[in-house]
Amino acid sequence: MIKKPKTKKSSPARAVTRKAIAKPTAKPAQNSPLKILVIDIGGSHVKMSCSGHSEIRRFPSGPRMTPSFMIQEIKRLTSDWNYDVISMGCPMPIKKGKPIKEPANLGNGWVGFNYEKAFDRPTKIINDAAMQALGDYEGGRILFLGFGTGLGSTLIEEGVIVPLELSQLPYKKGTFEKYVSNKALEKKGKKKWTKEVFKIIEIFRAALEPEEIVLGGGNAQNLQQVPKGCRVAENSNAFIGGFRLWKDSVKKI
Repeated sequence: MIKKPKTKKSSPARAVTRKAIAKPTAKPAQNSPLKILVIDIGGSHVKMSCSGHSEIRRFPSGPRMTPSFMIQEIKRLTSDWNYDVISMGCPMPIKKGKPIKEPANLGNGWVGFNYEKAFDRPTKIINDAAMQALGDYEGGRILFLGFGTGLGSTLIEEGVIVPLELSQLPYKKGTFEKYVSNKALEKKGKKKWTKEVFKIIEIFRAALEPEEIVLGGGNAQNLQQVPKGCRVAENSNAFIGGFRLWKDSVKKI
């Protein structure tokens, strides 16, 4: 179980500048004898970090990337890194450590693929938003929302990870993701996109009653202001979550 520091309950919506938002203090422990490779798979890039190394390596992903090609590239780019086990965050629903649905923004073949055999290493797989949320977790009940290619979401309460798929719920003339995705930002512009982000945050706040809302993903950095009770997290905290998968007793449902 993740140890829980004291947290203050968030009050609802008043805009504050990003300068006032505190950054998470959690750091990945690097002194464990277990060497861990953490892979963060996104709609535009695959990023990698490894125990004992400060460097983050990456390569482009995209709608044609299959798991076979991804693993080939990872092995090529990490050939000088030694690691015993792997944590992998994937942008798709995960059940019992396995993808159960093909990703919307990558190639096919993810469901049923034998990742441990391909890597030849013990491998823990988690939804990418859940891995980021775990890296940002400081205790209590938090809601993580990832604004990137799409919309990722995860709830953590008292150290228990509850993966969510809020992005595909009906909203207006489509889904929540349709109005806050990267395509929506490019089509509608930052001002209208930000307005929708604020609306959606308040809907999720009312429905799920988190003590804090953590905003991540590449497009969260576009927010000049965020609602009170939220903080913008560093995307690199996903690696903290990947290290924690092996180093902490993490509960998932």
